[in-house]
Amino acid sequence: MANTNLNVNAEAALSIIAAARAELDRLEALLAPPKGEHIDPKDPRNKDGRNLSARGVEVCYRLFDQGKTIYAVKEAMGISYGAAKYRHETWEKAGGASRTKQPLD
Repeated sequence: MANTNLNVNAEAALSIIAAARAELDRLEALLAPPKGEHIDPKDPRNKDGRNLSARGVEVCYRLFDQGKTIYAVKEAMGISYGAAKYRHETWEKAGGASRTKQPLD
């Protein structure tokens, strides 16, 4: 009888461990840098003075392609929320993630 309780407890523990591993894998995927190209949102070529350059607009679009939010793009690019929202709207009008990408350099 004690052996049966031990098997039940072991199965429960293994189930909890598997759930914890799955959750850790999910968190690791969220925190890991995105796969593919690296884009530097703070690159000085992204702005012409106070305004975004054509390159800066494309960087915004690529950040949206990666699934970044308006607020995340605002923070990454150092632009206002209104500017990031406008770029998000123009990104959507251009076709969103399926739009034709422009070269960065």
